[in-house]
Amino acid sequence: MSDRTPAAATAAPGTFPNLHVSGHPLVRHKVTLLSDERTDTKLFRELVRELTPLLLYEATADLPTTAIRYRTPLEETDGAQIDVRIGLVPILRAGLGLVEAAIDALPRAEVWHLGMYRDEATHRPVSYYNRLPERCPDDLVIVLDPMLATGGSASDAATVLKDWGAQWIKFVGIKAAPEGVALMASDHPDVQLYAASLDRELDANRFIRPGLGDAGDRLFGTGQG
Repeated sequence: MSDRTPAAATAAPGTFPNLHVSGHPLVRHKVTLLSDERTDTKLFRELVRELTPLLLYEATADLPTTAIRYRTPLEETDGAQIDVRIGLVPILRAGLGLVEAAIDALPRAEVWHLGMYRDEATHRPVSYYNRLPERCPDDLVIVLDPMLATGGSASDAATVLKDWGAQWIKFVGIKAAPEGVALMASDHPDVQLYAASLDRELDANRFIRPGLGDAGDRLFGTGQG
């Protein structure tokens, strides 16, 4: 039997007003394929590239624009242009999988990098790379990371970006866990989160369940087996 659940892009209900989960049928379809254990690395990368602009489309719906006057091949008319400078900050390494498609969607955006990894014993993020310039030149900074699990990396990244001078920050990812969303709501309630899926929980190893496994391993073909 077909699932005829109406599609909608809304803020997550209840305790997560900072989270926007896409209800678009294309997003739901693609994230299902992405999560399937049978999906190989090539298809996984393709699906991440396809999902990224769909999620950015929703995340940038409130961008301010300025009215402009321009000419079509036939006549002069009125139009609009985006009136903010945008920076993209992928969290290395898995965030790199979203960058190419994000630049295609936002070709004038600047790209900065933050490197963090999860300590396997403490499950806490460890920062190892920061190539931000001295001060933030952008009006909006969009953090890119496929997974929002514990929320530690996203929270630390938001703190770094605020210290850098970022005034407006959004997070765009694919899978989110309630624990990570809650941490971001506590640490950075002003940062809006955009995801394709809000999953059930984190397990004892701090992996999202049902999740999709390790996004970095599946993107870059470094997993076991």
